[in-house]
This record gives sequence, C-alpha cells and structure tokens, in this order.
Amino acid sequence: MRLLDIVLLLNALWFVGAFIQFSIAQTNTLKILLPREERGNPIAPTLAASVAFLGGMNLPIGLLSFYLLAARPVFFQPLQAQIVLFLFFSACHFSQFVYNVPVLMRGGRVGVAYWPVLKGPMLRIFVIDAGLFAANLAVALQLAFSS
Repeated sequence: MRLLDIVLLLNALWFVGAFIQFSIAQTNTLKILLPREERGNPIAPTLAASVAFLGGMNLPIGLLSFYLLAARPVFFQPLQAQIVLFLFFSACHFSQFVYNVPVLMRGGRVGVAYWPVLKGPMLRIFVIDAGLFAANLAVALQLAFSS
C-alpha cells in the first residue's frame, strides 16, 4: 500500500467518523461541547442540531476519499488531479484544525463558553486534523515534486 492509499483510507475513516459523531451522535457531541450544568439550557438542542451541518459536510468528503481509493476513477489518474485533490483534503483538515487554535489560545473552556481543546475527544480531533492536514499536504508535495 502506497502512502497515497494510506492517506486516502485515513481521510475516508476520519471524515465518515466525523459524520457519525456530529450528525448521528449529536447528543454525545453536545456532552463534549457543553459543560454538564449547561446541557439543560434551552439553546442546547439548537446547538446539537447545528453540529449536524458539520457532519453533513464531512460525509461527502469521506465518501470521495473512499471512492478515489476503491474505484480509482479516470479523472483521478492524471497527476495534476491527484495533487489538486490532496491539496483539497489538506485544506479540509486545516480548516477544522485552525478553528480550534483561537479556542486553544483563550485557554479552552472559559466558564461555559468554548470546549476543552487539550483534553478528551477535542484533543484527539485537534491532533488528528493537524496530522491529516500535514499528511495530505505531504502527499500533494510528493506528487508535485516527483514528476
């Protein structure tokens, strides 16, 4: 298995997992985002429903990764297409990583606001998105400079 294949598989697993976490397991996600004392807040169901959009965006990215890995469609064969798609995946991970940086800089959870970036599931999300951003960028650069 080549690095390209491994990164596509990791993309597929991660983005489909994000869909499950945010769109199917909304209640669990709410427990990550809100402290226990705020889960009865009337705005909590709106927050839980709104994270479903995040999952909805992750699903097609995961399915695209899986499709590219499994089917090797004709449009994915040209080197330029591979570079562009890996840059796209890199940007997807980067956008999910970088929005946690300001929360981290504020110190994570501040009272009932924000979420704990450096512990629990959010730390895992932060680290994996950073790692997959770098891995996808590395594949794109490797492809670009290997030609």
